[in-house]
Amino acid sequence: MKHFITAALFVGVLALSACTNADRFNNFNGDGQDGANNIDQSTLGGNDDPSSPQFFSQTIGDRVMFAVDTSTLTAEGRNTLDGQSGWLSTNSDYLAVIEGHADEQGTREYNLALGARRANAVREYLISKGLASSRIRTVSYGKERPIAVCSEESCYAQNRRALTIISMGQSS
Repeated sequence: MKHFITAALFVGVLALSACTNADRFNNFNGDGQDGANNIDQSTLGGNDDPSSPQFFSQTIGDRVMFAVDTSTLTAEGRNTLDGQSGWLSTNSDYLAVIEGHADEQGTREYNLALGARRANAVREYLISKGLASSRIRTVSYGKERPIAVCSEESCYAQNRRALTIISMGQSS
């Protein structure tokens, strides 16, 4: 009986680990056509082109940081989001996916919920600035996709974030 329980738990863990979808943007509109896969990325400009994705991430800023155990936007975060909302308003061909992230402290379930609250805080702020809700999606990764891996506050602080990923496409 102990072997059966162990085997069942092992299969369950494997099944849960397979839930991560690395190709998460291919089905953005629900019809399999998000537009991003069919464009030559080299024609989208660089850091000097204000309408380019590179300009968005490098100059405007693609991430908002959070304090420990909170989804409240800081003044600095709101400033970044003001820039993002302006860029997205000007570049209406782009859609945004807001990824919510957390540090490694706490349970997986708690951090998924915290990441969702962070992503939703960003989404609601962008909507309050006039962006159509149909252009913004959210996803939470909790502590599953850290950018810094260590058990120190310097790493934790880098992982408490919401990241705005932009892609070309049409809102549904």
